Amino acid sequence: MTTPTWLIRETSFDPAKLRPQESVFTIGNGVLSTRGAFEEGYPGEWATTMIHGVFDHVPIVMTELANAPNWLPLAVTVGGERVRLDQGELLSYERILDLSMGVLRRAFRWRSPQGRTVDVRYERFTSLADTAVLAQRVEVTLVDGAGEVVIEGGFDGHVTNLGFVHWNKVAQGQTDNQTVYLVSRTRQTGILLGQAARLAIVDCPDAAYAVHHAENRPVVVARVQAQPGQTVTAEKIVTLFSALDAGRAVREAALDTLNNVAASAGVYDRLKAANAEAWAKLWDTTDIIIEGDDEAQVATRYSLFQLLIAAPRHDEYVSIAAKTMSGFGYRGHVFWDTEIFILPMFTFTQPALARNLLLYRYHTLGGARTKARENGFQGAQYPWESAMIGDEVTPKTVPGPDGKDVRIWTGDIEIHISSDIAFAVWQYWQVTGDDAFMRDYGAEMILDTAQFWGSRAEWVAEKERYEVNDVIGPDEYHEHVDNNFYTNYLLRWHLRLALSLLDWLAATASDKRNDLVTRLGLTEDQLDHWRDIIARITILQAPETGLFEQFEGYFERRDVDLAALEPRHKSVQALFGIEETNHTQVLKQPDVLMLFYMLPNEFDARTVQANWDYYTPRTDLTHGSSLAPGIQAILACRMGDAEAAYPFFRQAALVDLKDLRLNAEHGIHGAAAGSVWQAAVFGFGGIRVTEHGLVSQPHLPSHWRRLKFKIVYKGEVKEFDFH
Repeated sequence: MTTPTWLIRETSFDPAKLRPQESVFTIGNGVLSTRGAFEEGYPGEWATTMIHGVFDHVPIVMTELANAPNWLPLAVTVGGERVRLDQGELLSYERILDLSMGVLRRAFRWRSPQGRTVDVRYERFTSLADTAVLAQRVEVTLVDGAGEVVIEGGFDGHVTNLGFVHWNKVAQGQTDNQTVYLVSRTRQTGILLGQAARLAIVDCPDAAYAVHHAENRPVVVARVQAQPGQTVTAEKIVTLFSALDAGRAVREAALDTLNNVAASAGVYDRLKAANAEAWAKLWDTTDIIIEGDDEAQVATRYSLFQLLIAAPRHDEYVSIAAKTMSGFGYRGHVFWDTEIFILPMFTFTQPALARNLLLYRYHTLGGARTKARENGFQGAQYPWESAMIGDEVTPKTVPGPDGKDVRIWTGDIEIHISSDIAFAVWQYWQVTGDDAFMRDYGAEMILDTAQFWGSRAEWVAEKERYEVNDVIGPDEYHEHVDNNFYTNYLLRWHLRLALSLLDWLAATASDKRNDLVTRLGLTEDQLDHWRDIIARITILQAPETGLFEQFEGYFERRDVDLAALEPRHKSVQALFGIEETNHTQVLKQPDVLMLFYMLPNEFDARTVQANWDYYTPRTDLTHGSSLAPGIQAILACRMGDAEAAYPFFRQAALVDLKDLRLNAEHGIHGAAAGSVWQAAVFGFGGIRVTEHGLVSQPHLPSHWRRLKFKIVYKGEVKEFDFH
């Protein structure tokens, strides 16, 4: 039996929280994710299934993951009355997500408008053992009176992305009275999707079946007579294939798989057992055990679960989006969130999955090279938002709250992402020792993005220094700034890494070095230019205080007492407006502290403390970026203050479970989830990678009795257990 610290539990139904809770109860298997919408439907729901790589074009936002035809419909009618939670009376209710095996359950007692009482128990999972298979079960118990129970299971092709239609029906049909299929195609990108479903009443030879073919809604209808106290159980097995993994024969792939899977009795329990076994293997190296704090334990496992269900297991051409595949926020686009916040968990626990995520960036180098060329630069400039092929898909404008278009500059001038990706490649290499990956893929990414920086840094003769002007750092409250500390420092680190990689290749794979030098057009003059930039790039630091200036002129901007603005439920930018916020020192997230977290071996404790003391009170940690609290927790631990770290950790861990930012309906905060793992391992666990290997300096909150986790370091599983 699963223990409570593996369970996300909802004990009452609040229609006002319908959509945020749909995000919270998302399940998935690394190929697709399905939000926690109800099988029987509910007015205003966002029933959504998103599939890796299945993008379709759309105005304004350019492209987005297309909400797939809904596989959830599994409706119950008793005595002629449809069971719906927006009608009748809900007498009891419970919904549970079992994180240990990715199974979602819901049970309720319902009294119909005519006074009939029934117990209904739903269960579903998306198989981790066979990612083309999805399974549902419903149990219906008549509490008072006999009657006919009708169960309908099938597909609904009439789905949208917040009103925008992405799918055209290609075909629908049946192979018998218990099996239906639906074939659909995305309207712009032409991706085919085949789905098949089989519905069966368990242990009931008298059940009658028929198929109803409403347009784009094939449904199997099962009927059975039930007595008082009798439980009717129905199981629905679904298979799903896109043209990305089945060529064009998606209908045949779905039907053949369904026939193979559902060929024998006990199929649901067999699939569920295989799924549980697959999850157990995954959790073996990923789980974090916290004793003494059940809330933190559950929230940590929940964060890890949401990342595990979003990680592509057998596909190196897709990546994890900022909102994973749990909602419409950011439209399924991939940001720096993946490399800096999400990827470390996989690098340190599931290196094969981390490799897939990095290979996505390798395969999208073409888009990065196109962006650099179109902007007048050399090499590769990764897009701020990426989707199918790595082209820039950040919208130029979005409608503002007043209906007027708001210019979005991140796609033009938030350029640190190229070094973020280089950092992630380097970190993977340091942790895994995967020399083959660095030789065959990583080096090319790092070198070509270094070429971009070589052409992007500007020489200012009168100051005798290189500058990087008109950028946005990770702190997006300030646009069009010059010499952002995070951008410039990481640029210098990046160029140093590129030069050291060329030396490493010369010593270990000279043919590969020669190939890259020729293909990328690297010359000795260019390499000397990189060395010159390294020596003279602008890094702004006040020697008397040790403070790094976040960007040039930051210290002269207006200071704001954030405490005086409380209580508030909006970001400072929402309160002040974009322009006014830009002229203050208020930060969405502290870029200087971000660099300290990423490169801990490059800054001494005195410098870290001085900058922490200055930038933390100026950061909008409650309503700014959800990326910041987890990083603050890590730095507080590194400064030896686990008690100060704990509120930041809790803020990151509960951001979706408690809807702290009032935007969970748009999807899970993937970067925050990744920062929870990092805060536990790098912060409280004190794990750091040095030139001598792994070291640990744990700092546990006083009420924690134990922190236990595993790390895979250079192919060897290492267990850490702190009391």
